[in-house]
Amino acid sequence: SENTPKSLLGQDMVSILQLVQNLMHGEEEEETSQSYRLQNVGEQGHMALLGHSLAAYISVLDRERLRKLTTRILSDTTLWLCRLFRYENGSAYYHEDDREGLLKICRLVIHTRYEDYTLEGFNVLYTKQPVIYISSAARTGLGQALCNQLGLPLSCMCRVPCNTMFGSQHQMDVALLDRVIKDDVESGKLPLLLVANAGTPGAGHTDKLGRLKELCEQYKMWLHVEGVNLATLALGYVSSSVLAATKCDSMTLTLGSWLGLPAVPAVTLYRHEDPSLVSGLTSSQPVEKLRALPLWLSLQYLGHDGIVERIKHASQLVSNRIIHGVKSLKKQGKIFFFLLKVEDELSSPVVVFKFFQEYSNRGILRQGLQEPCSVQFPNCALSLQLGEQLAQLVPASGVDVVELEDEGTCVRFSPLMTSAVLGTEIQDIDQLVDCLKMKIPVLTSTLQLREEFEQEVRRTVGLLYIEDLGWPGLGVVRYNHHCDGKNDDKQEKELEKINTELLKKLNELESDLTFSLGPEFGGQKNCVYIGMVTEDLDVSELVETIAATGREIEENSRLLENMTEVVRKGIQEAQLQLQKANEERLLEEGLLRQIPVVGSVLNWFSPFQASPKGRTFNLTAGSLESTESMYVSKAQGTGTTPPPTPTSSLAKHRLPGQKAFKRSLRSSDGFSETSSISHCDELDKMDQRPPTLSPGQEQGPLEMEKAEEQKEVAQAKTDTEDIHSDKLPPDCTKVEDQASQR
Repeated sequence: SENTPKSLLGQDMVSILQLVQNLMHGEEEEETSQSYRLQNVGEQGHMALLGHSLAAYISVLDRERLRKLTTRILSDTTLWLCRLFRYENGSAYYHEDDREGLLKICRLVIHTRYEDYTLEGFNVLYTKQPVIYISSAARTGLGQALCNQLGLPLSCMCRVPCNTMFGSQHQMDVALLDRVIKDDVESGKLPLLLVANAGTPGAGHTDKLGRLKELCEQYKMWLHVEGVNLATLALGYVSSSVLAATKCDSMTLTLGSWLGLPAVPAVTLYRHEDPSLVSGLTSSQPVEKLRALPLWLSLQYLGHDGIVERIKHASQLVSNRIIHGVKSLKKQGKIFFFLLKVEDELSSPVVVFKFFQEYSNRGILRQGLQEPCSVQFPNCALSLQLGEQLAQLVPASGVDVVELEDEGTCVRFSPLMTSAVLGTEIQDIDQLVDCLKMKIPVLTSTLQLREEFEQEVRRTVGLLYIEDLGWPGLGVVRYNHHCDGKNDDKQEKELEKINTELLKKLNELESDLTFSLGPEFGGQKNCVYIGMVTEDLDVSELVETIAATGREIEENSRLLENMTEVVRKGIQEAQLQLQKANEERLLEEGLLRQIPVVGSVLNWFSPFQASPKGRTFNLTAGSLESTESMYVSKAQGTGTTPPPTPTSSLAKHRLPGQKAFKRSLRSSDGFSETSSISHCDELDKMDQRPPTLSPGQEQGPLEMEKAEEQKEVAQAKTDTEDIHSDKLPPDCTKVEDQASQR
């Protein structure tokens, strides 16, 4: 029909594939400024992708062959995973969404604990309300998602706080959990399930799984474990805290990120004795039964040794490289660094660190976190800047920025989640450590000079310091011009104009600083944001330059406004005078001369001799003058000398090649005296070379000074005579010459 889109009229396969290619790569030409890093898809990745295509082809087989094939694939994959991750007598459920496995487990536990749930449904939940316990360090929104999918109220979800006094601040408080469960049992509720972490999403901590398992057995609860540290179960040496996960009732594995396999499903391993209840975790759809096919192909391709080698490589990137590199910076007092692993930091697959300026009496983490907001926010902003710069400079490292509840903004390195996908190697970690060593001194200098910059700005007239704790730079400043009783709208426009021009002028200077309008969202208006600085920054010179440049822009703007107003009034006055002169000319000529034919005849017989009158506007004096003097002298007067253009007296003497706002590291006030004097002495020696003397003739220092003074006096007299001899400007001389030639 006419309303059918062209894309549905039928196309050949080549056109359709071309369309897909354009949709995938069409925008890359438009966004050439951004660099994109694709996943490192090796042969094992191609095997996983091939599994999806094979699953679609296999699904069209006859029912008997399909049943045999799916049974073989599911049994093989489940057996391999249970042996690989030390989970004996387990079953497997394959799912696309990593939360779907926990959701199925919750439904299984509800059917198990509520015997009449199949017949009466949610009515049985009114007598004993189920309670699901999750850690406060769990994934954001996990509890709400479970309640929404299960149809339970949010009151069925209990968030268990982490430790506050002893142990890790990212581990579940077992003693507090025990008291909470007792209170729930006494109030008639039914403890149903506990979700623990073997590697929290943010910091990579592992809960005390052994004690949690004992607590679950005491209250007949189901223990489910998830987290990145479960990958280390495949290694030869496993820490006792992670090894306890093999005794849990279920666990979720995300093999795609651990092994670098694209589009493979997550796996939930579980143990249950009732086959009738477990049947709810299976599906009768052939395609869903073939979800394990990509894993089945990839695991056979990698083999046991290949899988262990990938996980071992990621763990070694942490223990051998990044830990020693960041600890070396900590010893130098340049960075506050902490490993979020309590039992054994050498086996921790996650490293989290942040930039932190150490102060007196703040030697440990807990004391440092109790700092005031004026100190904590710049640290978080600088940590955010550090993480973003490291991710941009070394994209293969896979570092990212994470927000932790107590520590704030931190930089996280989790190679188990990224190294297989990005192909991270040891040289990438070495480059990451080198970038850290290069960036930390800049961050330290920036934080140390923020207070000095604020004080200098507050002492300077015309500048306003803007408090922006989220800006990872030296600070924010605004030039406030003098108000002359103007309305707010006009004043705001002038303020925007001056600060915009100020930003342009500052960027034109030869310096290592970055001046900008601030962040795209959330920044202050009409301000100049100054980026990170080094320790050799001269803060006083920088503030003086900003203030002087702002005053210069303001004075030039006022001069232009005054000149515009004077010119406008002068034009109006000239129009009135010319109109008056025209009326006087008509009265002098008479009425007959205005008649077209009669006036021409009368002017031929008796010409009217009238001196031409005009008006000239002197921009310098701002006055309207007659042009009679110009016709008499045949030259245009120059008027008074214009006032000099206001300029700033901020030109500090700098050595050749020295950029603006730099000072010597030896002293806090400009370059060192020895370097400056030695350089000036070299210039003086080159300029004050004595003339060639005859043999036996000498000239002392005093005679040389007298000769120089006489030379300067003679030069001054010559310049004075030249000035007196040229009484008229060059323009006037040219006009007179042209008139004489005529």
